[in-house]
This record gives sequence, C-alpha cells and structure tokens, in this order.
Amino acid sequence: MDSTEKESVTNLYYDIPPSREEAEAIQKELQKRVITQNGFKEIKRVAGIDLAPIQGEERLVCGIIVFSFPELEELERVSARVHEQFPYIPGLLAFREGPAIIEAFKKVKYKPDLIMVDGQGIAHPRGFGIASHVGVILDIPSIGVAKERLYGKYNEPPDSEGSWTPLINPNRGSLKSLPPDGNVGSGGGFYQAPYSYPKSQANTIGAVVRTKKGTKPVFVSIGHKIDLRTAVIITRECTKAYRIPEPTRKADIFVAQLKKVKY
Repeated sequence: MDSTEKESVTNLYYDIPPSREEAEAIQKELQKRVITQNGFKEIKRVAGIDLAPIQGEERLVCGIIVFSFPELEELERVSARVHEQFPYIPGLLAFREGPAIIEAFKKVKYKPDLIMVDGQGIAHPRGFGIASHVGVILDIPSIGVAKERLYGKYNEPPDSEGSWTPLINPNRGSLKSLPPDGNVGSGGGFYQAPYSYPKSQANTIGAVVRTKKGTKPVFVSIGHKIDLRTAVIITRECTKAYRIPEPTRKADIFVAQLKKVKY
C-alpha cells in the first residue's frame, strides 16, 4: 500500500457523550461557532471527504483526497479507520463519523483551503451537520454536498445545468416568499466580496442545485467559514462529467476500495 494510503486504528478524539440529549446539547453549543462568511482570500486546494462503516466490524473507514483547484488534479490521498464508539442516530452522525475524518486529516500533507464533505452543513435540524461539525473542529472552511435532503423544504429546480432553488428552514420560512429558482454564475471576484442573502431570505439553509441536466439535484449547504453563494459556485466548478462533484465522488470510490481491504 502506498505511503499516502496508510491507515491507523484509533479511538475517538473527544469524549463520547453519554446520552443523545447531551450530544444534542453539544451540537447546539458548537453551532454558535459556525461562520457563514468566506474565511479565505483564495482557494488553491480542495479536499473531498467520504466515509463508511466496515461490514462485519465495529469500525469506520474514512478517505480524504486533496485536489488542486480549479484544475482538480489529485495531490494526495490518505485514510484512517476508527472504532465505533457512538451509535447510529440520525442527526448525530458527527459523533459517530467525525473521529475518522479528524484522524485521517492528521495525515494530510497538502493542507486544503476548503473541505467538501458528503453530508450536511447547516441544513440540519439543529443547524449543525457533519460538514459544520468537522469544519468547526478543524477550523477550516467547509461545504456540505449531500445526495439527499435531510431537512428543509424546497421547490424542484428547473431541469437545466446550474439551476438551483433555495432550501428553506421549515420552521421559519415559506416557499412563496422566495424566488422560484436561481442561476449562479461562476465569474471571478466572489472570494473578495462575500455574498449574504438579504434579510427576506435569512430562512435559507441551503441550495438545491441541478449540477447536470436530467439528473437529481444535490443539496449544498454552508459548513463553516463560507457563504452559500460561494459554496454553490465552488460545487459547480468542481462538477465535471458526473452529477456529484469530483472531490466527493472520487472520495466515495476511494472509500469503497478501502472497505475491501482486510486488516
């Protein structure tokens, strides 16, 4: 196995919450640290992150691939395995999966300017999905790009590449109060001029983006230290021949390969 693919087995990087209630309390406290403006001047490297449970074992495997941006040339890949110490509970996946991500990230030599996680950011019942959790813990800009919706309501975006509709907090917003769709261009200058939704759209928790015509949309949300407009643009710039952005698509393939390796 290549040196960049070395794996380790470790325990959690933080104490395990003894109950669901305490885990939710930790989420609510950490959510206050999420920054929804761009925390960078430029992006030269992007990392895609994915992970999965290992069948028949009480362990999780995480794969991280770092790419140059915007060229998307692979720079390195690393991985880690950790013991499961927190049960599978929807909405609290960061306590189960986060340790594998953190452990793998320790091995990264080409530190990314942004991480893209196959999961949710603030598009979460408590506004703190795994992309936000990991972003805050690592103190790095992060984006959640999920294949399915976890939370929120939306109108289906038009069937054209790049179209999107807002994902709305179901407790605070009405779809009628928002424009039916949008189309965010990929022109320059957005790094220097962070975009903020107007107050009338403060209930927006993500974007439902049609990355390719004739395919299902992906669900993009702020993780940490980024605004939603920029998150959508970067997601689109990282999308090539497939519906899923290259960083998380290739990380998913990497993890599938790692699951087959026995230790």
